[in-house]
Amino acid sequence: MRVEVVGAGPAGLYLAILLKRADAAHEVTVVERNAPDATFGWGVVFSEETLGALRDADYATYLEITDSFARWTSIDIHYRGQVLRSTGHTFSAIKRTHLLDILQRRARALGVTLKFGVEVSSPSPADLVVAADGANSVLRRAGDFGTTSRPQGCKYVWFGTDLVFDAFTFIFKQTEHGLFQVHAYPFDEHTSTFIVETTEETWRRAGLDAMSEEESIAFCRKLFADELGEHRLMSNKSAWLDFPLVRNASWHDRNVVLVGDSAHTAHFSIGSGTKLAMEDAIALANSFVRHPSSVEQALTDYELERQPIVERFQQAAGDSAAYFSRVSHYTGLEPIQFAFNLLTRSGRISHANLTQRDPHLIRVLDSWFAATAGGSSAAPGSVAAPPTFAPLRIGGLTTRNRVVRAGGDLADAARTGAGLVLTGFVAVSAAGRTTPSCPVLDESWAPVVGKLVDTVHDAGALVGVRLGHAGRRGAVRESGVDVPLRDGWPLLSASPLRYAPFGPVPREMSAADMEQVRSEFVAAATQARSAGFDALELDLADGYLLASFLSPLTNRRTDAFGTDRLRFPLSVVDAVRAAWPADRLLVARLTVTDWARGGLTVEDGIAHAGALAAHGVDLVHVRAGHTTASSRPEYRRGYLTTLSDRVRNEAGVPTLVGGYLTTPDEMNTIVAAGRADLCLFDPPRSPLEAAL
Repeated sequence: MRVEVVGAGPAGLYLAILLKRADAAHEVTVVERNAPDATFGWGVVFSEETLGALRDADYATYLEITDSFARWTSIDIHYRGQVLRSTGHTFSAIKRTHLLDILQRRARALGVTLKFGVEVSSPSPADLVVAADGANSVLRRAGDFGTTSRPQGCKYVWFGTDLVFDAFTFIFKQTEHGLFQVHAYPFDEHTSTFIVETTEETWRRAGLDAMSEEESIAFCRKLFADELGEHRLMSNKSAWLDFPLVRNASWHDRNVVLVGDSAHTAHFSIGSGTKLAMEDAIALANSFVRHPSSVEQALTDYELERQPIVERFQQAAGDSAAYFSRVSHYTGLEPIQFAFNLLTRSGRISHANLTQRDPHLIRVLDSWFAATAGGSSAAPGSVAAPPTFAPLRIGGLTTRNRVVRAGGDLADAARTGAGLVLTGFVAVSAAGRTTPSCPVLDESWAPVVGKLVDTVHDAGALVGVRLGHAGRRGAVRESGVDVPLRDGWPLLSASPLRYAPFGPVPREMSAADMEQVRSEFVAAATQARSAGFDALELDLADGYLLASFLSPLTNRRTDAFGTDRLRFPLSVVDAVRAAWPADRLLVARLTVTDWARGGLTVEDGIAHAGALAAHGVDLVHVRAGHTTASSRPEYRRGYLTTLSDRVRNEAGVPTLVGGYLTTPDEMNTIVAAGRADLCLFDPPRSPLEAAL
């Protein structure tokens, strides 16, 4: 098989090596536009998992690469004048030019032809053409791969320094312009990588957009003088850049296949670019071992294997990049919590995982958290309870732990040890029901509820009721999703827009309707107070009546309630707050984003949460999607956690979060990192069930 590889980076060279090893009869040529020693960046980081794959793929290169490694096991976090160290992490790095030299020599020894200084603008007539020419791939542009590319994360610049760090080092430096952060790590006995990153707004305020390369180096050298000491910052055409997030719908087009950055990119903050590229090469070479006689089958096999893996890494890398773009919102966290928040940012490290890696740090974290929550730390020689089991003081009440259960048998939920149990949807009136059997909190229901409340209290838990008005999602059948009743009842909404495609059209609420609904909420809240509920959750989510006022997709009014979409919901909050005791908990179940084009953005949701808190809401229960039947929630484990994190740390509002949280470890991680105050134990359900 004749193979032309365009691009002599790690992916292209390693693939050439593996193809030639698999079959010496392959004619493999690597073509590169630059010189053999030309490269961007400084050092390359590898994980232990990747090293195992390299060992199995080609032991000769594995030995030479690992013999050249700089290795370390710690992460240092410079924050608020302190240095916090986390141990138990395994990192290996190598100088990028040395890695390329190793791969070039190995390729030549196996008979691969290497051509440098050669431009390629279109595929050659080879049997297989490999586009390994990076994120700005020329070959990719010549084909049909369904490519998308957009900036991700902050502005960054990639320096080297002759300061050899002994740990992977994060530095956070507050300036009059804003926050700057550094990612630094050693890669040989003389040099470290030193990446400086900041938001575009801070970058412009600092004047870096107008500085030359030399002026930029001088600025960063002065900014990090305390950390660098007498050591230099070194440039390799080090310009401030935007990281390009590259995705491709297909990784091959006829006989042209993408590997490495031409196929995908993953933000540098989780250090996976070269790792993914070389793993691509291994997978592609192995696919030809399995399908030696069919290029199409081999490329399809490669794509099916690698795309799901890469998508997971891109998700983690995206979470990490987003974290650094908003890290200034976490500078109010105490150092130990900030460090844990940083270490768990991408979801790949959890409380339990870090307990294995660095038990001392977790003991310190848990002890600090217990002292913060309960007023006393663990006794000398003892171990504090994990964060999920720390009490929470909020709204004049104290929960015994951070676990919330919702719906089902509340007494059973309380007996399982939850700190707070919540009812399912309870309507404020018959007209506000979802289904004919939906409960209504009125005088007839109050005596039954009072006994239930007593039972929950006897089990040691607090209990709350979720009050709402179904609005345009009302009058539906008991089974199915928003299937309308044959003979329903009149529906209300912010605007006369049906929810489901075949649902009834609701009536746009008049001023009289608003006054009536507001009084119904107050009456229901009064009944909840009399029944002894500790918490009242107002439903402003999932497309129900109050939520329909918040979203531009469902509120098309031209009056004051359309220009100020918060106006009516806040009037209900104010009325309920006045009727609800100050020493009991008022919760808002809030749609933070519609996850639909033209709908509420996360920034809108954060602003709404802040407004609700200003009107007396103690806790926001973070929700997303379901505003319209066409919304597309991003279902995955913990899919609401990032939204909760942003509401809590950007709006400064305590939060409750669910999103398929099923283990204590997930909840420990979320609570300890300051991403939520309470966690809803939420076993996985299908999207169909979640929409109900």
